[in-house]
Formats: sequence, C-alpha cells, structure tokens
Amino acid sequence: RGKPLAPDVSLKTIAKSTSGFTGADLENLLNEAALLAARNNLKAMTQENIEEATIKVVMGTEKKSHVVKDEDKRITSYHEAGHAVVSYFLPTQDPVHQISIIPRGMAAGYTMYLPDEDHGHISKNRMLEDICSLLGGRAAEEITQDDICSGASNDIERATELAHKMVKKFGMSDRIGLVSLGTGDNEVFLGRDFSSTPNYSEQLAALIDDEVKNIVMTQYDRAKDILRENIDKVHIVAQQLFENEKISGDDFRAIMEAKAE
Repeated sequence: RGKPLAPDVSLKTIAKSTSGFTGADLENLLNEAALLAARNNLKAMTQENIEEATIKVVMGTEKKSHVVKDEDKRITSYHEAGHAVVSYFLPTQDPVHQISIIPRGMAAGYTMYLPDEDHGHISKNRMLEDICSLLGGRAAEEITQDDICSGASNDIERATELAHKMVKKFGMSDRIGLVSLGTGDNEVFLGRDFSSTPNYSEQLAALIDDEVKNIVMTQYDRAKDILRENIDKVHIVAQQLFENEKISGDDFRAIMEAKAE
C-alpha cells in the first residue's frame, strides 16, 4: 500500500524468494526497496530494487567499499562456485538465483537459491543433498587451492547440525534406529548446557558421533566427486565471479548447459 510497483515486478518470483517471511519481514523488505528506488530517483519499485532489498534483509548490506585482496577474492569465487555447481547436480536442490562475492554482513559471498515450491515435508534424501550442497564450498577450496580456509565454518556448522537432527530427532539412521535422543534442545533458559544431561549412554553417544561424522564426510566426498567430474565448469563460474563479482541464475545455467568446445 502506497508503494507503486514497476511493470517488471514479478510477484511470483518475490513469493518464491521470500518463502517463510512474516508480514513484518515483508514490510521491512518493501520499505528497503522503496528507499532503494527513491535513491535512484525512480517513481516505482523495480524487480531489481526488491531483489536487492530481499538479499539485504537476509544477508546484510553490501560492503562495496571493503577492499578485498585478489587472493581472498579468488578463494571466495571458487567457494561460491563450489556451492552452485554441486547444487546444480543434486536433484532435490532449488535452482540458483544469484551468486555474489561482494561481502555482506559477516559473509564474504553468497549463493542464493529460488525455491520451485514450498516443501511441507523434507525427505532424508533432500537432507543428505542439503548437507552435500553446504559442503560444496569447502570441497571446491580443497580441490582448487593449495590450502583451505576458515570461510566454510558456518557451512560446516549447519551441515553438522542437520546431520545431528537426522540421527537424534528424525530417526533417519539405520544404525541408531527410530528413537528420539536428547534432552530437549529447543528449551531456552539460563544454564541449560550445564544442567542438562543426555538420556542415553556414553556408548550410544559415541555411536551417534560416529554416525554424524559418517553422514557429513560421505556427503563431503560426494561433493568433491561432483566437482572433480565438472571441474571445467567450476573454473568458468569462478572466473566469471572473480571478474564480475556477481552472476545471475540465468547466466549460471547458461554456463552449466553450454557444451564443451
């Protein structure tokens, strides 16, 4: 209300990219988009304004003035290329919408996906492929660089957390079985970590740790296999990111679908 939309705005695309947003989130997003339009002397919000506002709300403000060394820029380019290329070959993963190596918030870069549809239930296979996609960045670093860096810490944390949920909460481990393990991780009160004790033995705890590690490392190896099989695409995507800093979803798919000369 009171915020005119330009003819190029696709409400369907906005709906896909804002899945899970509350009313307050959407209001915040449109306020940001209106400010961006006003700064560019536009009389209506464009699709570009809304997409930029969406990323800003989720990831933080672009740090365009932040000076990034070429070495760090190259590592980030391969890291994000790894995420994008791995997810492209995983059937359950959403299409890539945009890839960027411009720092935002605490992130050195990001790969943004656009869901085809809402997922009411998440299958075991999708969770495994989520983990594989999350680890694609670190896998690309290991394959293409002389070293690995700390940039994948959040990806590793999220992948490990998801593997823990599969084993302890969702009954998705054949070795552990259909049992719910833990003491209520969702409870929030001071001193929870000190007063809570597991409701299972140390032997089972060791088995859980082993199963979580097995899930994560299996998917990490899978990510590396995908990247090695498509290393030419990884190099092209990373080079495009290094030179242009951003790649749209359409341009990324064009690279992936192009036949080798």
